[in-house]
Amino acid sequence: MLKGNQKRYLKGLANGISQRYLLGKGGIEDTFLKQIDAALEAKELIKVGVLDGSPLPAKEAGPILAEKTGAELVQVIGKVVVLYRKSAKLAKIVLP
Repeated sequence: MLKGNQKRYLKGLANGISQRYLLGKGGIEDTFLKQIDAALEAKELIKVGVLDGSPLPAKEAGPILAEKTGAELVQVIGKVVVLYRKSAKLAKIVLP
């Protein structure tokens, strides 16, 4: 569980992230979860964009993605979900 100051720190880091993974009409499938899981392991902090055709809005998709990938939900803003999970192999982000 992230503390308030840690979430603020991660939100600041997320501002600089431009690459997003897109959740579309296929919804949250196993292949999409594998892609998100691999991205979290490699980058630790990612943005997931929720497209208009998605069966779930971002506010519902965020907690589900976090639960299924073992990540922390940093924030949901508009149609963007920010997720964080410390890498098991090579941790890059040091939380305050």
